[in-house]
Amino acid sequence: MGKIKRIGVLTSGGDAPGMNAAIRAVVRTAVYNGLKVTGIRQGFYGMIYKDFVEMEASSVSDIIQRGGTILKTARCEEFMTEEGRLTAYRNLREAGIDGVVVIGGDGSFIGARLFCEEHDIPYVGIPGTIDNDICGTDYTIGHDTALNTVVQAVDKIRDTADAHNRIFFVEVMGAEAGYIALYGGLASGAEAILIPETTDEERDLIKIIRPDSGRKKTSIIAIVAEGDESGGAIALSEKVKSEFKDVDIRVSILGHLQRGGSPSATDRVNASKMGYAAVKALLDNQKSVMIGLVNNEITLISFSRSLKLNKHINHKLIELAKILSA
Repeated sequence: MGKIKRIGVLTSGGDAPGMNAAIRAVVRTAVYNGLKVTGIRQGFYGMIYKDFVEMEASSVSDIIQRGGTILKTARCEEFMTEEGRLTAYRNLREAGIDGVVVIGGDGSFIGARLFCEEHDIPYVGIPGTIDNDICGTDYTIGHDTALNTVVQAVDKIRDTADAHNRIFFVEVMGAEAGYIALYGGLASGAEAILIPETTDEERDLIKIIRPDSGRKKTSIIAIVAEGDESGGAIALSEKVKSEFKDVDIRVSILGHLQRGGSPSATDRVNASKMGYAAVKALLDNQKSVMIGLVNNEITLISFSRSLKLNKHINHKLIELAKILSA
């Protein structure tokens, strides 16, 4: 691996608040260390179609507080083919790019790992996804902001739920992982939390709704991850309505509201730490690794190991949620 003189930086997959803070840290750390920086717009798509932009320290002024990503993001099926990656490699070489920082989720890291196995340009990953479902790190960029968005929304929904003695099914993102639902439900005091990793929460919810449950509180907030086995909030609400016809039920799907907004202080600080660490990793000749944050300390984990392992939900927190909502 030769000496790195220019790095590329891109954001890939779903956007997450704090990605701009990471871009800012990557660019300014690189410039501080005498490197040139090329921004790659629209993720791997921009790598294949040469959507490159020169970046300097001033290019990332006034972006740390902005949600989304100034480099844009897109999914690119072509990059998952050998031909697509070869085109990307040739374009990177033509642009003089010696190393790449990719900010994204596990899908992005799969593409980066394949590229590193085939070509001699190193990649370092920064985990950016609101789902917080990447193994090898306690934290992913955007998760904290998304949680705060969920809690603020549920706090408002609870006001109207209490006023009308209603049951609200609030659907949050998490097609395969229930971290947003679990932590959001704990933080908002939800009476029920339904996530893909568990199977008995629907039965427990039915017990709570029954007239003979002994509960004095007549309103209920149930947080439902979109990937829950019940089929999501709408399907679950219809099932409950068919069994309890007199119950007043409403559904609120927060959707992409959770992706947007100004990043929290936690997301800004951690994204900055990770962006700095990614550039230092490239300068230390690291390749095909992800920057992680474990016990609030920066770590490195190989793409292969991170993608091979599954990040397990903390079942003690599930038990805690049940106790506190009783």
